[in-house]
Amino acid sequence: MNRRNFIEKTAIAAVSFGMPTLIPASVFGKNAPSNRITVGMIGTGRQGSGQNLQGSDLKTIGARVPGMLEISDAQILAVCDVDSWRMEQAKTVVEAHYAKNSPGGKYKGCATYKDFRDIINRKDIDAVMISTPDFWHVPMGVLAAKAGKHISCEKPLSMSVHQGRELVDAIKKYGVINRTDSEFRSVRPQNQAVELVRNGRIGKLQKVEVTFPSDPAPVPAQADMAVPKELDYDMWLGPMPYVPYTDMRVHMPMDLKTRPNWMRIDNYAQGMIANWGAHYFDMAQWANNSEYSGPVEVEGKGEFPKSLWNSMINFYVNYRYANGVELSCIQTPISKAAIKYTGSEGWILVDGFPGVITASNPGILTSKIETGELDLSQTLWDKTDFVQAVKMKRKTMEPIEVGHRTISISQIGLIACQIGEKLKWNPEKELFDGNNAANALLAAPLARKEWAI
Repeated sequence: MNRRNFIEKTAIAAVSFGMPTLIPASVFGKNAPSNRITVGMIGTGRQGSGQNLQGSDLKTIGARVPGMLEISDAQILAVCDVDSWRMEQAKTVVEAHYAKNSPGGKYKGCATYKDFRDIINRKDIDAVMISTPDFWHVPMGVLAAKAGKHISCEKPLSMSVHQGRELVDAIKKYGVINRTDSEFRSVRPQNQAVELVRNGRIGKLQKVEVTFPSDPAPVPAQADMAVPKELDYDMWLGPMPYVPYTDMRVHMPMDLKTRPNWMRIDNYAQGMIANWGAHYFDMAQWANNSEYSGPVEVEGKGEFPKSLWNSMINFYVNYRYANGVELSCIQTPISKAAIKYTGSEGWILVDGFPGVITASNPGILTSKIETGELDLSQTLWDKTDFVQAVKMKRKTMEPIEVGHRTISISQIGLIACQIGEKLKWNPEKELFDGNNAANALLAAPLARKEWAI
Protein backbone atom coordinates (compact mmCIF):
# COMPACT_ATOMS: atom_id res chain seq x y z
CA MET A 1 0.00 0.00 0.00
CA ASN A 2 1.50 3.37 -0.97
CA ARG A 3 1.51 6.35 1.37
CA ARG A 4 -1.46 8.12 -0.26
CA ASN A 5 -3.61 4.98 -0.07
CA PHE A 6 -2.60 4.47 3.55
CA ILE A 7 -3.57 8.03 4.46
CA GLU A 8 -6.93 7.80 2.70
CA LYS A 9 -7.82 4.42 4.23
CA THR A 10 -6.79 5.65 7.70
CA ALA A 11 -8.98 8.74 7.31
CA ILE A 12 -11.97 6.73 6.12
CA ALA A 13 -11.61 4.27 8.98
CA ALA A 14 -11.43 7.06 11.54
CA VAL A 15 -14.55 8.74 10.19
CA SER A 16 -16.48 5.47 10.03
CA PHE A 17 -15.96 5.02 13.76
CA GLY A 18 -17.16 8.55 14.49
CA MET A 19 -13.67 9.75 15.42
CA PRO A 20 -12.04 12.96 14.16
CA THR A 21 -9.31 12.52 11.59
CA LEU A 22 -6.03 13.38 13.29
CA ILE A 23 -3.45 13.14 10.53
CA PRO A 24 -0.70 15.75 10.89
CA ALA A 25 -0.10 18.08 7.97
CA SER A 26 3.57 16.98 7.88
CA VAL A 27 2.57 13.59 6.47
CA PHE A 28 1.91 15.20 3.10
CA GLY A 29 5.38 16.65 2.70
CA LYS A 30 5.88 19.52 0.27
CA ASN A 31 3.11 19.61 -2.31
CA ALA A 32 3.67 20.72 -5.86
CA PRO A 33 1.24 23.49 -6.88
CA SER A 34 -0.53 21.02 -9.17
CA ASN A 35 -1.45 18.93 -6.12
CA ARG A 36 -2.93 21.79 -4.13
CA ILE A 37 -6.64 22.34 -3.66
CA THR A 38 -7.58 25.49 -5.56
CA VAL A 39 -9.87 27.81 -3.62
CA GLY A 40 -12.11 30.78 -4.36
CA MET A 41 -12.93 33.09 -1.44
CA ILE A 42 -16.53 34.38 -1.64
CA GLY A 43 -16.91 37.30 0.77
CA THR A 44 -13.91 39.29 1.98
CA GLY A 45 -15.33 41.28 4.87
CA ARG A 46 -14.32 41.24 8.53
CA GLN A 47 -14.59 37.45 8.89
CA GLY A 48 -13.69 36.51 5.33
CA SER A 49 -10.49 38.53 5.04
CA GLY A 50 -9.51 38.17 8.69
CA GLN A 51 -10.14 34.81 10.30
CA ASN A 52 -10.84 32.85 7.12
CA LEU A 53 -8.13 34.26 4.87
CA GLN A 54 -5.34 35.29 7.24
CA GLY A 55 -6.07 33.36 10.45
CA SER A 56 -5.72 34.57 14.02
CA ASP A 57 -3.90 34.03 17.30
CA LEU A 58 -5.63 32.69 20.40
CA LYS A 59 -3.00 34.05 22.75
CA THR A 60 -4.65 32.95 26.00
CA ILE A 61 -4.23 29.29 25.04
CA GLY A 62 -1.09 29.74 22.95
CA ALA A 63 -2.67 28.63 19.69
CA ARG A 64 -2.53 29.81 16.10
CA VAL A 65 -5.71 29.36 14.05
CA PRO A 66 -4.49 29.12 10.44
CA GLY A 67 -6.33 30.96 7.71
CA MET A 68 -6.70 29.51 4.23
CA LEU A 69 -3.56 31.35 3.10
CA GLU A 70 -1.44 29.46 5.63
CA ILE A 71 -2.44 25.99 4.47
CA SER A 72 0.25 24.63 2.16
CA ASP A 73 -2.18 22.17 0.56
CA ALA A 74 -4.38 25.04 -0.71
CA GLN A 75 -3.92 27.73 -3.34
CA ILE A 76 -6.25 30.75 -3.48
CA LEU A 77 -6.96 31.64 -7.10
CA ALA A 78 -9.69 34.25 -6.70
CA VAL A 79 -11.52 36.52 -4.27
CA CYS A 80 -15.04 37.86 -4.62
CA ASP A 81 -17.01 40.64 -2.93
CA VAL A 82 -19.72 43.14 -3.85
CA ASP A 83 -17.60 45.76 -2.05
CA SER A 84 -14.68 46.48 -4.38
CA TRP A 85 -12.57 48.09 -1.62
CA ARG A 86 -12.77 44.96 0.50
CA MET A 87 -12.09 42.77 -2.50
CA GLU A 88 -8.96 44.71 -3.47
CA GLN A 89 -7.71 44.58 0.12
CA ALA A 90 -8.04 40.79 0.06
CA LYS A 91 -6.33 40.51 -3.32
CA THR A 92 -3.41 42.54 -2.01
CA VAL A 93 -3.06 40.25 1.02
CA VAL A 94 -3.19 37.09 -1.12
CA GLU A 95 -0.65 38.27 -3.66
CA ALA A 96 1.72 39.62 -1.01
CA HIS A 97 1.63 36.27 0.79
CA TYR A 98 2.39 34.20 -2.29
CA ALA A 99 5.00 36.68 -3.50
CA LYS A 100 7.15 35.80 -0.49
CA ASN A 101 7.75 32.34 -1.94
CA SER A 102 7.74 33.23 -5.63
CA PRO A 103 10.80 33.72 -7.84
CA GLY A 104 11.71 37.38 -7.82
CA GLY A 105 9.32 38.08 -4.97
CA LYS A 106 6.39 38.86 -7.25
CA TYR A 107 2.98 37.26 -7.68
CA LYS A 108 -0.09 38.47 -9.59
CA GLY A 109 -2.26 35.36 -9.75
CA CYS A 110 -5.33 36.33 -7.71
CA ALA A 111 -8.42 37.16 -9.79
CA THR A 112 -11.23 39.38 -8.51
CA TYR A 113 -14.98 39.09 -9.09
CA LYS A 114 -18.05 40.99 -7.92
CA ASP A 115 -20.39 38.15 -8.88
CA PHE A 116 -19.83 34.87 -7.00
CA ARG A 117 -21.15 32.92 -9.99
CA ASP A 118 -17.99 33.83 -11.89
CA ILE A 119 -15.98 31.95 -9.26
CA ILE A 120 -18.14 28.82 -9.16
CA ASN A 121 -18.16 28.67 -12.98
CA ARG A 122 -14.35 28.49 -13.14
CA LYS A 123 -13.32 24.94 -14.00
CA ASP A 124 -9.94 25.32 -12.33
CA ILE A 125 -11.35 26.08 -8.86
CA ASP A 126 -11.94 23.02 -6.68
CA ALA A 127 -13.50 24.57 -3.58
CA VAL A 128 -15.13 27.72 -2.27
CA MET A 129 -15.00 29.40 1.13
CA ILE A 130 -18.32 31.24 1.66
CA SER A 131 -17.98 34.14 4.13
CA THR A 132 -20.94 36.34 3.23
CA PRO A 133 -23.93 37.67 5.19
CA ASP A 134 -26.07 34.80 6.48
CA PHE A 135 -28.94 35.25 4.04
CA TRP A 136 -26.61 34.49 1.12
CA HIS A 137 -25.22 31.19 2.47
CA VAL A 138 -27.85 28.82 1.11
CA PRO A 139 -28.31 30.34 -2.38
CA MET A 140 -24.54 30.40 -2.87
CA GLY A 141 -24.04 26.97 -1.32
CA VAL A 142 -26.67 25.30 -3.50
CA LEU A 143 -25.31 26.83 -6.70
CA ALA A 144 -21.75 25.91 -5.71
CA ALA A 145 -22.82 22.30 -5.06
CA LYS A 146 -24.53 22.14 -8.45
CA ALA A 147 -21.26 23.33 -10.00
CA GLY A 148 -19.39 20.52 -8.25
CA LYS A 149 -17.44 22.79 -5.91
CA HIS A 150 -16.45 21.56 -2.47
CA ILE A 151 -17.85 23.92 0.14
CA SER A 152 -16.73 25.41 3.42
CA CYS A 153 -19.47 27.75 4.59
CA GLU A 154 -19.58 30.23 7.43
CA LYS A 155 -22.09 29.79 10.19
CA PRO A 156 -24.96 30.37 10.83
CA LEU A 157 -25.62 28.26 7.76
CA SER A 158 -29.18 29.31 6.93
CA MET A 159 -32.13 31.55 7.67
CA SER A 160 -34.63 28.75 8.30
CA VAL A 161 -34.90 25.04 8.99
CA HIS A 162 -36.34 24.30 5.54
CA GLN A 163 -33.69 26.41 3.84
CA GLY A 164 -30.91 24.61 5.72
CA ARG A 165 -32.33 21.24 4.72
CA GLU A 166 -32.34 22.41 1.09
CA LEU A 167 -28.59 23.05 1.32
CA VAL A 168 -27.95 19.66 2.93
CA ASP A 169 -29.97 17.91 0.23
CA ALA A 170 -28.07 19.69 -2.56
CA ILE A 171 -24.73 18.70 -1.06
CA LYS A 172 -25.82 15.07 -0.82
CA LYS A 173 -27.18 15.10 -4.37
CA TYR A 174 -24.01 16.44 -5.93
CA GLY A 175 -21.57 14.63 -3.63
CA VAL A 176 -19.27 17.52 -2.76
CA ILE A 177 -17.03 17.61 0.33
CA ASN A 178 -18.46 20.07 2.81
CA ARG A 179 -17.76 21.70 6.15
CA THR A 180 -19.46 24.08 8.51
CA ASP A 181 -16.75 26.64 9.08
CA SER A 182 -16.41 26.94 12.85
CA GLU A 183 -13.24 26.79 14.92
CA PHE A 184 -14.92 25.91 18.23
CA ARG A 185 -14.48 22.16 17.73
CA SER A 186 -10.74 22.69 17.39
CA VAL A 187 -10.27 24.95 20.43
CA ARG A 188 -8.85 22.80 23.21
CA PRO A 189 -10.82 24.11 26.24
CA GLN A 190 -14.02 23.65 24.22
CA ASN A 191 -13.35 20.18 22.84
CA GLN A 192 -11.72 19.00 26.08
CA ALA A 193 -15.02 19.64 27.86
CA VAL A 194 -16.88 17.62 25.22
CA GLU A 195 -14.28 14.88 25.44
CA LEU A 196 -14.67 14.60 29.22
CA VAL A 197 -18.47 14.65 29.08
CA ARG A 198 -18.60 12.01 26.33
CA ASN A 199 -16.16 9.85 28.28
CA GLY A 200 -18.38 9.91 31.36
CA ARG A 201 -16.19 11.97 33.68
CA ILE A 202 -19.20 13.79 35.15
CA GLY A 203 -21.48 10.77 35.09
CA LYS A 204 -24.67 10.90 33.07
CA LEU A 205 -25.16 14.26 31.38
CA GLN A 206 -28.23 16.02 32.76
CA LYS A 207 -28.07 19.68 31.83
CA VAL A 208 -26.19 22.10 29.56
CA GLU A 209 -26.40 25.83 30.30
CA VAL A 210 -25.06 28.44 27.89
CA THR A 211 -24.93 32.21 28.11
CA PHE A 212 -24.40 34.48 25.11
CA PRO A 213 -22.70 37.90 25.12
CA SER A 214 -24.76 41.04 24.86
CA ASP A 215 -24.87 43.13 21.69
CA PRO A 216 -25.04 46.92 21.20
CA ALA A 217 -28.44 48.50 21.83
CA PRO A 218 -30.76 48.51 18.79
CA VAL A 219 -30.56 51.57 16.55
CA PRO A 220 -33.73 53.33 15.32
CA ALA A 221 -34.70 53.85 11.70
CA GLN A 222 -32.02 55.72 9.77
CA ALA A 223 -32.13 58.38 7.08
CA ASP A 224 -31.54 57.19 3.52
CA MET A 225 -27.95 57.55 2.36
CA ALA A 226 -26.10 57.53 -0.93
CA VAL A 227 -24.64 54.11 -1.71
CA PRO A 228 -20.83 54.13 -1.38
CA LYS A 229 -19.18 54.05 -4.80
CA GLU A 230 -17.33 50.83 -3.97
CA LEU A 231 -20.51 48.88 -3.09
CA ASP A 232 -22.83 47.08 -5.51
CA TYR A 233 -25.82 47.44 -3.21
CA ASP A 234 -28.32 45.68 -5.48
CA MET A 235 -26.08 42.62 -5.60
CA TRP A 236 -25.55 42.82 -1.83
CA LEU A 237 -29.34 42.65 -1.31
CA GLY A 238 -29.62 39.78 -3.78
CA PRO A 239 -32.67 37.72 -2.78
CA MET A 240 -33.91 40.26 -0.24
CA PRO A 241 -36.50 43.01 -0.97
CA TYR A 242 -35.18 46.40 -2.04
CA VAL A 243 -34.88 48.98 0.74
CA PRO A 244 -32.98 52.29 0.73
CA TYR A 245 -29.32 52.14 1.68
CA THR A 246 -27.91 53.16 5.05
CA ASP A 247 -24.57 52.23 6.61
CA MET A 248 -26.39 50.82 9.63
CA ARG A 249 -28.09 48.24 7.41
CA VAL A 250 -24.96 46.91 5.72
CA HIS A 251 -21.43 47.50 7.04
CA MET A 252 -19.31 50.52 7.75
CA PRO A 253 -17.51 51.69 4.60
CA MET A 254 -13.80 50.89 4.28
CA ASP A 255 -13.76 49.13 7.64
CA LEU A 256 -12.68 45.53 8.29
CA LYS A 257 -12.67 45.70 12.08
CA THR A 258 -16.21 46.59 13.13
CA ARG A 259 -18.84 43.86 13.41
CA PRO A 260 -21.23 44.32 10.46
CA ASN A 261 -24.61 45.93 11.07
CA TRP A 262 -26.64 43.40 9.06
CA MET A 263 -26.12 40.88 11.88
CA ARG A 264 -28.87 42.64 13.91
CA ILE A 265 -31.55 42.77 11.17
CA ASP A 266 -33.88 39.81 10.74
CA ASN A 267 -33.98 39.92 6.93
CA TYR A 268 -30.25 39.23 6.84
CA ALA A 269 -29.44 37.31 10.05
CA GLN A 270 -31.11 36.08 13.25
CA GLY A 271 -29.22 37.86 15.99
CA MET A 272 -27.26 36.45 18.89
CA ILE A 273 -29.33 33.29 19.28
CA ALA A 274 -27.97 32.25 15.88
CA ASN A 275 -24.57 33.94 15.93
CA TRP A 276 -23.48 32.44 19.25
CA GLY A 277 -25.86 29.49 19.05
CA ALA A 278 -23.95 28.29 15.98
CA HIS A 279 -21.00 27.76 18.34
CA TYR A 280 -22.43 26.75 21.68
CA PHE A 281 -25.37 24.66 20.50
CA ASP A 282 -22.83 22.77 18.41
CA MET A 283 -20.82 22.02 21.55
CA ALA A 284 -23.97 20.97 23.44
CA GLN A 285 -25.09 18.68 20.61
CA TRP A 286 -21.62 17.15 20.36
CA ALA A 287 -21.39 16.54 24.11
CA ASN A 288 -24.87 15.00 24.10
CA ASN A 289 -24.01 12.79 21.10
CA SER A 290 -27.04 14.20 19.28
CA GLU A 291 -25.35 16.16 16.48
CA TYR A 292 -27.51 14.51 13.79
CA SER A 293 -30.73 14.98 15.72
CA GLY A 294 -32.07 17.60 18.12
CA PRO A 295 -34.33 18.35 21.08
CA VAL A 296 -37.98 17.32 21.31
CA GLU A 297 -39.36 20.30 23.22
CA VAL A 298 -38.68 24.04 23.31
CA GLU A 299 -40.05 27.14 25.00
CA GLY A 300 -38.75 30.66 25.51
CA LYS A 301 -39.23 34.39 25.77
CA GLY A 302 -37.45 37.31 24.18
CA GLU A 303 -37.71 40.95 23.17
CA PHE A 304 -38.23 42.03 19.56
CA PRO A 305 -37.15 45.67 19.04
CA LYS A 306 -39.28 47.80 16.73
CA SER A 307 -36.31 49.49 15.09
CA LEU A 308 -33.91 49.04 12.20
CA TRP A 309 -31.98 46.53 14.30
CA ASN A 310 -34.86 44.21 15.07
CA SER A 311 -33.24 40.86 15.90
CA MET A 312 -34.38 39.24 19.14
CA ILE A 313 -32.54 40.35 22.29
CA ASN A 314 -32.69 39.65 26.04
CA PHE A 315 -33.98 36.12 25.63
CA TYR A 316 -34.22 32.89 27.58
CA VAL A 317 -34.86 29.60 25.79
CA ASN A 318 -35.08 26.10 27.24
CA TYR A 319 -34.91 22.81 25.34
CA ARG A 320 -35.46 19.19 26.36
CA TYR A 321 -34.05 16.10 24.61
CA ALA A 322 -35.65 12.67 24.41
CA ASN A 323 -32.91 11.32 26.73
CA GLY A 324 -33.94 13.84 29.41
CA VAL A 325 -31.03 16.25 28.95
CA GLU A 326 -32.02 19.91 29.25
CA LEU A 327 -30.34 22.70 27.29
CA SER A 328 -30.86 26.34 28.22
CA CYS A 329 -29.54 29.58 26.82
CA ILE A 330 -29.79 33.14 28.04
CA GLN A 331 -28.70 36.52 26.70
CA THR A 332 -28.96 39.73 28.71
CA PRO A 333 -27.27 43.17 28.58
CA ILE A 334 -24.62 41.91 31.03
CA SER A 335 -24.19 38.26 30.02
CA LYS A 336 -20.99 36.80 28.60
CA ALA A 337 -19.97 33.70 26.65
CA ALA A 338 -19.88 30.51 28.71
CA ILE A 339 -21.06 26.90 28.70
CA LYS A 340 -21.59 24.59 31.68
CA TYR A 341 -22.18 20.84 31.58
CA THR A 342 -23.79 19.24 34.64
CA GLY A 343 -23.92 15.50 35.13
CA SER A 344 -24.93 13.05 37.85
CA GLU A 345 -21.39 13.14 39.29
CA GLY A 346 -20.14 16.69 38.76
CA TRP A 347 -19.88 19.63 36.37
CA ILE A 348 -17.52 21.25 33.85
CA LEU A 349 -17.53 24.96 32.99
CA VAL A 350 -15.82 26.63 30.02
CA ASP A 351 -15.88 30.34 30.75
CA GLY A 352 -15.39 32.73 27.83
CA PHE A 353 -13.70 32.17 24.47
CA PRO A 354 -11.30 30.50 23.81
CA GLY A 355 -12.24 29.64 27.37
CA VAL A 356 -10.97 28.81 30.83
CA ILE A 357 -12.02 25.32 31.83
CA THR A 358 -12.82 24.37 35.44
CA ALA A 359 -14.65 21.46 37.05
CA SER A 360 -16.39 20.47 40.26
CA ASN A 361 -13.40 18.24 40.97
CA PRO A 362 -9.98 19.23 39.58
CA GLY A 363 -9.24 15.56 39.03
CA ILE A 364 -11.82 15.51 36.25
CA LEU A 365 -9.59 17.75 34.12
CA THR A 366 -6.44 15.70 34.68
CA SER A 367 -8.00 12.27 34.19
CA LYS A 368 -6.22 10.11 31.64
CA ILE A 369 -7.94 9.36 28.36
CA GLU A 370 -7.94 5.58 28.08
CA THR A 371 -7.61 3.44 24.96
CA GLY A 372 -10.94 3.34 23.16
CA GLU A 373 -12.19 6.61 24.63
CA LEU A 374 -12.83 9.75 22.62
CA ASP A 375 -9.59 11.75 22.37
CA LEU A 376 -9.88 15.20 20.79
CA SER A 377 -6.51 16.57 21.88
CA GLN A 378 -5.01 16.56 18.36
CA THR A 379 -8.02 17.81 16.45
CA LEU A 380 -7.22 19.63 13.21
CA TRP A 381 -8.15 23.29 12.79
CA ASP A 382 -11.20 24.01 10.65
CA LYS A 383 -9.54 25.13 7.40
CA THR A 384 -6.91 22.39 7.61
CA ASP A 385 -9.62 19.79 8.19
CA PHE A 386 -11.57 21.01 5.17
CA VAL A 387 -8.62 21.09 2.76
CA GLN A 388 -7.33 17.68 3.84
CA ALA A 389 -10.85 16.24 3.54
CA VAL A 390 -11.02 17.46 -0.05
CA LYS A 391 -7.60 15.98 -0.81
CA MET A 392 -8.43 12.62 0.74
CA LYS A 393 -12.09 12.54 -0.31
CA ARG A 394 -13.23 12.01 3.27
CA LYS A 395 -15.88 13.41 5.58
CA THR A 396 -14.98 16.58 7.48
CA MET A 397 -15.21 16.88 11.22
CA GLU A 398 -18.22 19.21 11.01
CA PRO A 399 -20.26 18.45 7.90
CA ILE A 400 -22.93 20.91 6.85
CA GLU A 401 -25.58 18.42 8.04
CA VAL A 402 -24.19 18.92 11.56
CA GLY A 403 -24.12 22.70 11.15
CA HIS A 404 -27.70 22.59 9.90
CA ARG A 405 -28.82 20.61 12.94
CA THR A 406 -27.00 23.08 15.17
CA ILE A 407 -28.58 26.20 13.70
CA SER A 408 -31.98 24.50 13.66
CA ILE A 409 -31.84 24.66 17.46
CA SER A 410 -31.43 28.44 17.25
CA GLN A 411 -34.25 28.69 14.73
CA ILE A 412 -36.81 26.63 16.66
CA GLY A 413 -35.88 28.58 19.80
CA LEU A 414 -36.54 31.83 17.95
CA ILE A 415 -39.89 30.47 16.74
CA ALA A 416 -40.87 29.43 20.28
CA CYS A 417 -40.22 33.01 21.42
CA GLN A 418 -42.24 34.39 18.50
CA ILE A 419 -45.18 32.04 19.14
CA GLY A 420 -45.01 32.36 22.92
CA GLU A 421 -45.85 28.71 23.59
CA LYS A 422 -44.09 25.50 24.60
CA LEU A 423 -43.61 23.57 21.35
CA LYS A 424 -43.10 19.88 20.60
CA TRP A 425 -40.36 19.33 18.02
CA ASN A 426 -39.85 16.23 15.87
CA PRO A 427 -36.14 16.23 14.92
CA GLU A 428 -36.56 13.38 12.43
CA LYS A 429 -39.34 15.08 10.44
CA GLU A 430 -38.06 18.59 11.28
CA LEU A 431 -41.58 19.73 12.09
CA PHE A 432 -43.49 20.92 15.14
CA ASP A 433 -46.15 18.52 16.36
CA GLY A 434 -49.66 19.96 16.08
CA ASN A 435 -48.81 23.63 15.64
CA ASN A 436 -49.44 25.03 12.18
CA ALA A 437 -48.49 28.58 13.17
CA ALA A 438 -45.05 27.43 14.30
CA ASN A 439 -44.55 25.23 11.23
CA ALA A 440 -45.36 28.19 8.99
CA LEU A 441 -42.23 29.89 10.35
CA LEU A 442 -39.89 27.04 9.36
CA ALA A 443 -39.47 28.40 5.83
CA ALA A 444 -37.74 31.57 4.67
CA PRO A 445 -38.92 32.08 1.08
CA LEU A 446 -36.74 34.16 -1.18
CA ALA A 447 -38.29 37.54 -1.94
CA ARG A 448 -36.85 37.99 -5.44
CA LYS A 449 -37.64 35.14 -7.81
CA GLU A 450 -34.47 35.52 -9.86
CA TRP A 451 -32.55 34.10 -6.89
CA ALA A 452 -34.86 31.12 -6.38
CA ILE A 453 -32.96 27.85 -6.12
